[in-house]
Amino acid sequence: MKNIFSSIDWKKTGLFAAGVAFGTAGIKVLSSDDAKKVYTNCTAAVLRAKDCVMKTATTIQENAEDIYAEAVQINEDRAAEEDAKVEESLDEEVSADEEGAE
Repeated sequence: MKNIFSSIDWKKTGLFAAGVAFGTAGIKVLSSDDAKKVYTNCTAAVLRAKDCVMKTATTIQENAEDIYAEAVQINEDRAAEEDAKVEESLDEEVSADEEGAE
């Protein structure tokens, strides 16, 4: 019988027993009313942070849409100016050709 106890690694057995005890106590602590209050408060904080992030994302998206719309307008204005210059130069060429033909 003495040989059986001498072959047991008491350090590992003690660590296992401590783990079981802490695990059992941990489950009770994690399921207590105080722990539930902490979980609830943490969840509420996460939801508030989510709202803040969503507001910021919406603001950024709106600003990006405004910037895009202004950029499109600038390009349309430039295209209209270039078309007007081309038409003006064509009109000058046509009037020069008409004066030369007379």
